[in-house]
Amino acid sequence: MPKVEKSLQPDIRQNDLPEISLTALVLGLVAGVCLSNIHRFKFIGLPLNIILLCTFHFLEFYITAKYNPLQVTTNSYILKNGSEYTLATAISITECLFNTYVVNINEKIGLKLKMTIFIGLLLAFVGQYFRSNAMITCGSSFNHTVQHEKQQNHVLVTDGVYKISRHPSYFGFFYWSIGCQLMCLNFVSFFLFTFILWNFFNKRIILEEEYLIKFFGQDYKAFKKNVGVGIPFIK
Repeated sequence: MPKVEKSLQPDIRQNDLPEISLTALVLGLVAGVCLSNIHRFKFIGLPLNIILLCTFHFLEFYITAKYNPLQVTTNSYILKNGSEYTLATAISITECLFNTYVVNINEKIGLKLKMTIFIGLLLAFVGQYFRSNAMITCGSSFNHTVQHEKQQNHVLVTDGVYKISRHPSYFGFFYWSIGCQLMCLNFVSFFLFTFILWNFFNKRIILEEEYLIKFFGQDYKAFKKNVGVGIPFIK
């Protein structure tokens, strides 16, 4: 086996293996329990929401570890994604529980609400596809944080899902999140997530693109001119 240079190895000090293993175990168990007992829930939106949530956070770590191992850390699950996101997620689950056991939403689902659930589920799958594929396509150029300095292996990616959106990971996260809320018929959380994520990504894209133009110059300016973001009202 060829010897790997020390500088090209992941920093094990950033990776608490017991915490990583335990997090994966908990996510898998929660998703597995919901999936195996999905027929026992009064409203299918509740277990689907939890399954998609666990899957999303597991894939964040797994894809980073597989395609960008130098950047993987214990925090790559992005479960600690800021107080606003944590609060919004708690509100989402609370609203879903309220809809299920107080409003008894399952007894009121007609054709329109079934279509809303289907559209939400479709948006969630499309969002997850774009998010995961953006991370895979970028490989070592992907990072969960905005990079202030250009790394040696940082290249401008314009193929794959980047032909559709120049920020497909944000595009995917945005539509995955609001899709999950529609799927659960969480209309309060739908507007809450839309507002919080739109503001977050709008500010982040403005900041990130200042550095991308600094890193790649005219190449990025041309890319920005030809490819949009895909999130409404973010240019």
